[in-house]
Amino acid sequence: MIPLQASAIAKIVEGELFGKDLLVTQAPVLNSANAVQGSLFLALKGEHVDGHDFASDAFARGAVVALTSKSIEGNHILVEDVTKALGTLAHHVRTTLKDLIVIGITGSQGKTTTKELLASVLSNVAETISPSGNYNNDLGAPISLLRCTDKTHYCIVEMGARHLGDIARLVEMAEPNIGVVLKVGTAHIGEFGSVELIAKTKSEMISSLKDGAVAILGNYDPYTPKMASLHNGKSVLFGEDASCAIRATDIEFREGRAHFDLVTPEGRSAVGLRIIGLHQVANALAVAAIATELGLSLDQIAGGLSTAESNAPWRMEITELPGVLMINDSYNASPEAMSAALTTLTLFAQERGGQSWAFLGKMHELGESSHSDHAAIGTLAQELGIDHLVCVGAPEYAAAMDKNGSTSIHLCDDKAQALAIAENISEGDVLLIKASRSEKLEELAEAISQQVRNGVSEE
Repeated sequence: MIPLQASAIAKIVEGELFGKDLLVTQAPVLNSANAVQGSLFLALKGEHVDGHDFASDAFARGAVVALTSKSIEGNHILVEDVTKALGTLAHHVRTTLKDLIVIGITGSQGKTTTKELLASVLSNVAETISPSGNYNNDLGAPISLLRCTDKTHYCIVEMGARHLGDIARLVEMAEPNIGVVLKVGTAHIGEFGSVELIAKTKSEMISSLKDGAVAILGNYDPYTPKMASLHNGKSVLFGEDASCAIRATDIEFREGRAHFDLVTPEGRSAVGLRIIGLHQVANALAVAAIATELGLSLDQIAGGLSTAESNAPWRMEITELPGVLMINDSYNASPEAMSAALTTLTLFAQERGGQSWAFLGKMHELGESSHSDHAAIGTLAQELGIDHLVCVGAPEYAAAMDKNGSTSIHLCDDKAQALAIAENISEGDVLLIKASRSEKLEELAEAISQQVRNGVSEE
């Protein structure tokens, strides 16, 4: 963060300073345990926890002032709305750092992976700030900006939405030089009501851009390419179609990873991804499109993509167990992401020659289409030739499956029953574990890992 006196922050956010006018040198923290010397502590009042109760702990750890919505003991800036004030402060820093290049990323799937790939590529050429974890809301986005200093060249801001207007508000705050929409899908359709409304929400990334900014759009659904008409400036399309300025050709799948030729206006270069899944090609192309607009060479882009790795937990996370390969993709799920993960499982099993096991929990926030969406994934698993479909508290997956088909269907009420089924896994098998975040199937992944390891040690 750029150093700011507490009094200056109070003026920027239209708050009132109580206490000493100390210098803030570190980005804001939400958790008092993360405070260090010079921190600004955000006292947020939640449904179950009130951050104001932890201000003293933040001060003890080095925080010099707190941003609050009520009076407390110690140095604090009193405002009506802490979240709104945070966004105002972030906008100030963004407009102060004249040389900072901001990249805003949204989409129904792939935001976090794209962000991590991009950060890896850009950090090879200049100081880059990227959000940690799933930091994509009214708190995470401004905190990412506030981590920037006068030495920061690139700042990546991940932008999610729960309602119309969310992304527009974040774009207004961050003023991206480049706005990216990866794909419109059905994630959170239960909240939005329709794919069309999801598309309208994601399109705010493009319609809210300033004219001099660049719009980068994925060619993977009917909605995203059309967003180019919402922007008066330059638009760039990426995908696998010949019409795309940034595209992939000659795609191959080897050892769980995609290999392809990256084609840009500069030429063609081979890319071999280290991250898992064919669906990662789209995320890599988004990064290539961004990096191309930022002036990186084709060699820099292809080399950066080929060496980048994802550090996000439980996202296509590969674990080599004794005789068994586990794909832990339990962080989240949507029909599109589930389809991609099942395809990856199938390809892995074909390469290894063992049986394929899909341990699937519920997909949430699908609204009225929930039952049919789950049933469609079960049918897809059968069509792909998945050997074992283990439905963990989600019998809907089996609703439309052919009970006499080649896929063995295992209906489990909970993770304990699924763990018992996992005792039948044999050497050479490949298993996928995937569900929405609230299902916590990473617990099942850990339990299966221990079970497989213990079984080998007992032998």
